[in-house]
Amino acid sequence: MVAYVGEAAVSGVSLVDYIMALLINLFGALATGGAVIAGQYMGRRQLGKAREAANQLYWFAAVVSIVIMLGVYLGRPLIIHGLFGHISPDVSRNANTYLTIVAASIPFLALYNAGAAIFRTMGNSKVSMKIAVLMNAINLSGNALLLYHFHLGTEGVAIPSLVCRMVAAAIITVMVTNPKLPLHIEKTFRHRFDWTMIKRVLSIGIPYGLENCLFQLGRILVLSLVSTFGTAAIAANAVSGTIAAFGILPGCAINLGQTAVISRCIGAGDYEQAKFYSKKILAIVFVANFGMNVLILSSLPMIMKLYGFSELTASLTIQIVWLHALWATFFWPIAFTLPTTFRAAGDARYPMGVSITTMIVCRIVLAYTLGKYMHMGVVGTWYAMFIDWIARSALFIYRYYSGKWMRYRAI
Repeated sequence: MVAYVGEAAVSGVSLVDYIMALLINLFGALATGGAVIAGQYMGRRQLGKAREAANQLYWFAAVVSIVIMLGVYLGRPLIIHGLFGHISPDVSRNANTYLTIVAASIPFLALYNAGAAIFRTMGNSKVSMKIAVLMNAINLSGNALLLYHFHLGTEGVAIPSLVCRMVAAAIITVMVTNPKLPLHIEKTFRHRFDWTMIKRVLSIGIPYGLENCLFQLGRILVLSLVSTFGTAAIAANAVSGTIAAFGILPGCAINLGQTAVISRCIGAGDYEQAKFYSKKILAIVFVANFGMNVLILSSLPMIMKLYGFSELTASLTIQIVWLHALWATFFWPIAFTLPTTFRAAGDARYPMGVSITTMIVCRIVLAYTLGKYMHMGVVGTWYAMFIDWIARSALFIYRYYSGKWMRYRAI
């Protein structure tokens, strides 16, 4: 739908979406910290403590997200012109319009992530699924109405995104305050922060959040390199990223559920069960990613018809999607599913250290080496990412079999 506005709009929206992805991952990390703590308390059958962890998570996410939103608005010129480097005036204008509108959705994203994590910890992921379906219905219908009927530009893409996130946050907030739920939020605007509990949540959330933020920041730095390859490269990189995200979608979804499963096992002190489920879930992710990528590749010719791209942009997109499908099938599960077990056990610093190191050495340094100095262009930046996955996988396999992840305690 964004392609209907033009390649400059696709490029501008995609640049800002990298920033939004960074924030979504930050809130996801904070929610994961809360889910691990609440899950371990549930494993110990301490529901009172679990509810307190959920309550502290929700309020802390709300406050932090408002501060971040204000920071994004104040730093908007730096984000557009500093992080993204030299981009054309059309791309810059579209990026600025999109960021101005969607930045207002930051607090709603935080509340939705916190609420969804609480429901997953209770073993109920249907709630977030149903809300996600509603979000997409609002987003897609809103885009269609504003783009095709009212002929708005980038605003027609941004406004529905803001509205659907507001609706999602409102619904999940109402649902999570139901006192009949094992985990629920108190219906009151009076709140006292329990910093001991928050520190426990942050003991998982901060390393994971820092890992995600620096990981996304690395992507943004690489994106500043991609922006020097021209609008065709930016557009191909954006669409490839969107399509490739579906290739790892099963693994990302399963990882969210894995946090709840493993944290309960750890809370109950049953490490054999934790190892059993870790291996079983990893096998499921391998099969699920394989199936999804086969579906994507078989549908790729039809998908590409949705975009009115030039021959160069289309060729680059097809090449990148094929490469990603192959590498994501064999290396992504170990690089991203296995460390979920470590975090659920309380071992969050090791995955952080590994991710930051490989991101700097592989993703950033190799991206510039392959993309710029070896003249591989945007494809070279994707090869750098794949090498990052291999390095992560090797280090995480070593950590798992060393057994050191079982020595940590989150509560």
